[in-house]
Amino acid sequence: MAETRYVDPIRYPSYSSQPTRDVRAWLLLLVTVIVPGGVQLLFGHRRWAKISLSITVISWLLAIVAGVIVLFDRTFLFTIGTNPFILTFLTIWIPVIAVNWVVCLFDSLRRIRLVTLSQRARKRFVAAFCALLLIVVGPLAWGTTMLNSQRGLMSDLFASGKALKPVDGRYNILLLGSDAGKGRTGIRPDSQSLVSIDAKTGKTVIVGLPRNMENVPFPEDSPLHKHYPQGFNCGSECLLNAVFQQGERHKDEFEDPKLAGEQATMDAASAITGLEVQYYAMINLKGFENLIDSLGGITLVSGKRVPISSKVDPTTGEHGPVKGWIEPGKQKLDGYHALWFARSREFSSDYERMIRQRCVQTAMVKQLDPSTVLTRYQAIAKATPGAVSTNIPSSQVDSFVDLALKVKSQKIESLDLTPPQITPSDPDFDVARQLVADKIEEASKSSEEDKGAVSAPGGDLSAAAGVDAGLDPDPGSGPQLLAQGAGGTSADDGEEAEAKAICYVP
Repeated sequence: MAETRYVDPIRYPSYSSQPTRDVRAWLLLLVTVIVPGGVQLLFGHRRWAKISLSITVISWLLAIVAGVIVLFDRTFLFTIGTNPFILTFLTIWIPVIAVNWVVCLFDSLRRIRLVTLSQRARKRFVAAFCALLLIVVGPLAWGTTMLNSQRGLMSDLFASGKALKPVDGRYNILLLGSDAGKGRTGIRPDSQSLVSIDAKTGKTVIVGLPRNMENVPFPEDSPLHKHYPQGFNCGSECLLNAVFQQGERHKDEFEDPKLAGEQATMDAASAITGLEVQYYAMINLKGFENLIDSLGGITLVSGKRVPISSKVDPTTGEHGPVKGWIEPGKQKLDGYHALWFARSREFSSDYERMIRQRCVQTAMVKQLDPSTVLTRYQAIAKATPGAVSTNIPSSQVDSFVDLALKVKSQKIESLDLTPPQITPSDPDFDVARQLVADKIEEASKSSEEDKGAVSAPGGDLSAAAGVDAGLDPDPGSGPQLLAQGAGGTSADDGEEAEAKAICYVP
């Protein structure tokens, strides 16, 4: 036994030289950092070491396997970040790793015996020990909080159910914007856009559907087809944005009565465009205001004063006195003022209003950079379910995130079913469907040419699903152009200059 003490400086440091004791301390600390439980096994605590090492080995194996899979399939990385079951497991497992690591670290500190170290080594060791606690435990605690927020976001925002396959190689998602919250009676979506995405290339076409389109048809398998076999043709009140209410009126005839309004509108969009709509996303403008606040506001340059109006007098149909103004020049707008800037109608044309909305869209997309998302993630995650509702299943979010990266790398094409091609009061739907088919074919042919090109700022799916879906006015009101950096079809030089005179994003 005495001989063992002299030759075993790890367990019997008192019989070793000072330099050896100092090296021993750093060695034990390093082993604990890399393999929590290793020091405990070395000192003969097998039961403790067995549990601790099991946690360590499982964690390392999971990390290595995940890393290898991601090398061959990047979609798996998005699966980790979006699958509710994986997120729940990680939310539980990471605190287990943290507790195991901290307990082993303090036990190793006890076995190191600070009094056996030289004065110089002791100060450095204590500093390193405290730094490790901050470097490792801090990020683990932060990561657990982030994972829990992400798990809540996935559960609250996305639906359950099976993922749908693309139709004719494309995913078609209807974007709706409404002043009312999801599920309230009397929703009339103020704006509707159909986003059609090539499932392989990500080439995207956004089809603008005017809210005042009349006589909209329904597919034969739609419950509303039997009520309106010749289309929704009951006069000037039977507009596209009123289809939602018709769905709610006949909700018992739909497969999911809770989503009858959304499904009815999807049916109408399918019949208008000739594209089968698989999913929808609806933007609640009040929630969208909170979402902008969660980002810390947006910055843009206004070229004119924009009024904040009072409520409309029901007897006269006119706004009351102006409550305030958004002044010209560079402005940092919170959610309330950004929403007014985008939607204010007084003292301006629909054309000007459209440009202002495009500025809000561009400003928001510019601010959605990784640093902003990471630093404000919890606020964004809390605000998003109140701003957006969708029937996209959580099981398909990972593939859609991967697809969104492809969308972002290419120029987005746009088509508005408005005059002179389509007259909303008397639309020719055969012409509308042909226009859509031609645009998609044109976009598909140009997909190869677009590879490697730098997309314009804001030219991604998040831009379309953000302000555009929730704020866009009737696409038929005013010239069809996009403000600087909004993506889609470019305006000519004169229109772009005029747009910038109204507002732009610095």
